[in-house]
Amino acid sequence: MSAIGLDFTKNLSYFTIPAVFIATCLGPHTLAVACSGKTYDNANPRALRDAVCKNEAIDKPRQQMILRAKGASENGFESLGLFAGGVIAANQVGLHPCVLNTLSIGYLAARLAYVFCYVKLGANRKLAGLRSLAWMVSVTLCLTMWVKAGIKAMQ
Repeated sequence: MSAIGLDFTKNLSYFTIPAVFIATCLGPHTLAVACSGKTYDNANPRALRDAVCKNEAIDKPRQQMILRAKGASENGFESLGLFAGGVIAANQVGLHPCVLNTLSIGYLAARLAYVFCYVKLGANRKLAGLRSLAWMVSVTLCLTMWVKAGIKAMQ
């Protein structure tokens, strides 16, 4: 049992799918919407990018942060399917819970780091490599899950 009440000897990987969805897809989207104020039009949500750029009441740094949050959200949605499929494939072949937990919780942590780097550190070009590193770690963990599932399926 961990300090936060989770038993890491049990398979927690399925729980990471909604956690990734909420924290790395919905979270940055909600931040973008909240920071854009009345600029956000729920009847035309895909126009947020253009509306934020045209709104002179929002200063440039805030506009950029809103756009980075929206970009982080979109990237989260783009990668969610590969991750969720990997979790399901790894569970289907019976990958050990310790391996599943390490890969899926590691993926969640890497995606959280990615969102933080994208949204909060994104204005600093010198730190742009951190976002790329977090993205690479998340992709590597996800693909590792798929490869391990494939290897186990061939046994």
